[in-house]
Formats: sequence, structure tokens, C-alpha cells
Amino acid sequence: MSFDLILPFLRPIEPLLLDDGISEIMGNPDASWWYERDGILCRDESVCFDAGKLRTGLEVIANQLGKKLDENNPVLHAQLPDGSRLAAVIPPVVKSTPAVTIRKFTSRHYTVDDLIARNTLTRPLAEFLAEQIRSGMTLLISGGTGTGKTTLLRILADAIPEEQRIVVIEDTSELHIQKPNILAVECQMDTFKASITFDDLLKSALRWRPDRIILGEVRGIEARTLLDSFNTGHAGSLATIHANSAAKALSRFANLVMRSHAQTAFSDVEAEIGEAVDFVVHVERQPGRRIIREVLRLNGYNRAKESFHCETVYEANPL
Repeated sequence: MSFDLILPFLRPIEPLLLDDGISEIMGNPDASWWYERDGILCRDESVCFDAGKLRTGLEVIANQLGKKLDENNPVLHAQLPDGSRLAAVIPPVVKSTPAVTIRKFTSRHYTVDDLIARNTLTRPLAEFLAEQIRSGMTLLISGGTGTGKTTLLRILADAIPEEQRIVVIEDTSELHIQKPNILAVECQMDTFKASITFDDLLKSALRWRPDRIILGEVRGIEARTLLDSFNTGHAGSLATIHANSAAKALSRFANLVMRSHAQTAFSDVEAEIGEAVDFVVHVERQPGRRIIREVLRLNGYNRAKESFHCETVYEANPL
């Protein structure tokens, strides 16, 4: 299914979809439509979308993409043909108009120079992080939704040596890392096909002879498998995680590991993380820009104090 076949079902928001400066489009149950440009939300008063036609269009799109959207399956997560991500919710979960969020995919391959020009990071910091990746350090990239974690991960992955084999695991394909020896796989969830989870793919990845593993986002029971992979010969890997600070990213990682291994002591899990993760890079969204807010270096774990040995190696100047 091509993107041109999708457009007729989304015609009222076509100008937003085709505007390269817009990163996200949001339709609310009150029939209001919003978009994000340069980190700033704006309302588009000109969009008028009939609720019935929107629902029918979403159902057709879901069906064409091998998914279901109906009263028994009222939540849809899908990747559009151009790579954009669509999330929709229909009644009875919402009243009375379907809610839609589209995170647009850009075909532009941003470079580290682009991020420096946008003041996301400094050149010395970019060179420092690239050197850590080349030398085999393991990095967690943390941040909230829409902070640019995926873009940053893609750019940092450029520093991985060309001769190394990379396995990339994502929910939906977004990274498109360009390396000679790479295996990129996607989860298969809520489709008509068999369910293949992050954890399924991560366990398989350990048999695919990776030098580096890149996980699009650690968010569930795969956290335990990922931590095991870090500690069993796959150092130098990269992953993103949702958190509000670098320190909270470590706590969230530990909590995710504990969800499937509650019998393990929390301090033991943190100690494993302290040995496995070398740096946490935290990104955040500010009006008009996305920045690397801080970078922590981990130097192990203090069991007596039940705390990580952390060193701040970079902190952005406040606005």
C-alpha cells in the first residue's frame, strides 16, 4: 500500500502531512486538530474532519496494513507506508470522534553537524560520544516522548566501526542505520500474523552473532534479556529508554528488569546495571529545540549505600 493510497482517507490533513516542517499531527475527540513545529504546538483551525469519514478511513487503513480497528479492537498502532507512525483510538474508548496522532517520518538523514547547528549538542561533546562508541562503551539514551532519542541514536551509531556486525531491534523501523554488516528486525504485534515481541527478537539476536545490539526502546520484560546481553559479551551496545533524567533512566531500567524477576534483589539488579552501562545520555525538548541535557558516566555501584557511582561529564547550560 503506497502513501498515495492513504492520502484520500486523510485528505483534510493532507497539507499537514506534506509539510516537511511539521513533526507531529494530533486530532482530539473534540474534533480539534493540532501540529508540532520546532517543538511548539499550534492549533489548525482550518481542519474540519467528519467523524464518520475519519473512522471509516482509519478502519480501511488498518485493514490494508494487516491490522484490526473496530469496537473489539479500538486501539491502533501502525506504520504508514512513508515510515510515519499512526496511533488511533475510536469509540467506545473515546467520545465521540476518533483520536489520531501521527508522528511523521522524515526521509532526511540528519548528521551530527545538523544537531550541532541546532544546538542539540556541542562539537566537543559529539566527538567525545563518538569516541566512547568506537571504543566499545555501552550507552543508554534517555528522554521523554518526542525528544529526539531515535535521531540521536541513529547519528551516534555512525561511530560504530564498519567491520562490526550490528543487530537492530525496533517496534517499527525508524533508524535505517547505514552499515555494511547489519541485520534490522521489527516486532510483530497486534496484526493478523503471529506475535513476535521485543524479547523474542532480542533472545534470537544473541544467536545472530552480533558485535553490537541496538534496541529501539527498552520498555518491558526484554530489559532482563538486554541486561544479560550487556554482561555476556555484547558491550558497546545502544538503547533508548523513557525517563525524565539520566539518573531516573537507571532506576527505570532496574524497575523494568524487576518486573519479570521480582525474586531478585533490587540492589543486585542495580549492581548489574552499574557494571554493564557506561554512559547515560539524557535528551529533552525545549521550546524551539531539542538538546542533550546531561551525560552521566557510570563507575559501578556502591552496595553499602545502594547507589550508583556516577560522574557528570556534561551538563547543558540552562536557557
